[in-house]
Amino acid sequence: MSTTYTTLPLTSSTSTATTAGKSVMGKDDFLKLLIVQLRNQDPLEPMKGTEFATQLAQFSSVEQLTNINSNLSESITTNQLMAQSIGNALAATMIGKTVKASGNAFTVSASGNMHLGYSLSTAAASVKVSIRDANGLLVRTLTVDGATKGDGTVVWDGLDEAGNHVASGSCTFSVEAVDAAGTKITATSYLYGVVSGIRFTSDGTVFVVDGMEIPLSQIIEILNGKGNG
Repeated sequence: MSTTYTTLPLTSSTSTATTAGKSVMGKDDFLKLLIVQLRNQDPLEPMKGTEFATQLAQFSSVEQLTNINSNLSESITTNQLMAQSIGNALAATMIGKTVKASGNAFTVSASGNMHLGYSLSTAAASVKVSIRDANGLLVRTLTVDGATKGDGTVVWDGLDEAGNHVASGSCTFSVEAVDAAGTKITATSYLYGVVSGIRFTSDGTVFVVDGMEIPLSQIIEILNGKGNG
């Protein structure tokens, strides 16, 4: 007497349909494949116990990895929000502090003096600070004689060479330094001023210094005083 049975083999098309639109199998896909395999196995040659146990162990591993990944994602999101909240709170303590920031662009202040900073690789016989308006036109040149190595600042009162106050707007400055022999010395310009406010933008936290927004990434140093200019 012969036994007749019908098998529904798991073909490549079945597998493709099961995981259509997915590049990685999830735990649900794995379980579905295991059920289909059990349902359509050859009754004369059923799956061996060791093989079945192995597949169950694999399913358990997939389940655990999925849970771990989910927990890690939630933890990372929570940590990011916490870090942002702490950063915002700490940023508020910067108001009133004098900061040194990289860059050479600033906003002309309607009142008060502006500190323009520089850093020299070695002592210089002369340092020339050239200030230009938004159109690139030279409006004022300030000179420092006998500058020492390291950081220094010049104070600009916002007046041009004729003694007129420069209109409010964006300006830039450049620094040139030479030694006693007239040889150029490496000079780096930086921004210098008191933080008057904090703004939280879509690009991150920025500090308002002399009317100009400076990203936190540009801040080099935080000081308590008004500077050495």
